[in-house]
Amino acid sequence: MRPTATVLVYSDDSNTREQVRLAAGRRPAPDAPLVEFVECATPGAVIRELDKGGIDVCVLDGEAVPMGGMGLCRQIKDEVFRCPPVLLLMGRPQDAWLATWSRADAAVTLPVDPVEFASALASLLRQERLASA
Repeated sequence: MRPTATVLVYSDDSNTREQVRLAAGRRPAPDAPLVEFVECATPGAVIRELDKGGIDVCVLDGEAVPMGGMGLCRQIKDEVFRCPPVLLLMGRPQDAWLATWSRADAAVTLPVDPVEFASALASLLRQERLASA
């Protein structure tokens, strides 16, 4: 993995994207790489960014409109070769079964809790680093 990780954040809501950036900070954990963010507000933008390559982790808003992050997660897991790990933002803890259906690698609830989110993101970044080694 590069010294800096690229995290794609998908949400149609700029406030949600900001919550993600603020919760992760520049480095979500001392042993995690520095992070840079690529923000996407539409499913098409997500696909274009993944096609370019260089994304280490995707953070997808399950409540996004017109396409929720759960459906988008399932689509990219099917269609993107070596799809990066996905951290799903869910509206309710009861939606955990949908996160499993979507094949997300991790899930946290909205609103974003900075400690929970940073921990989940750091864990996926560590896994990605090990997989790349």
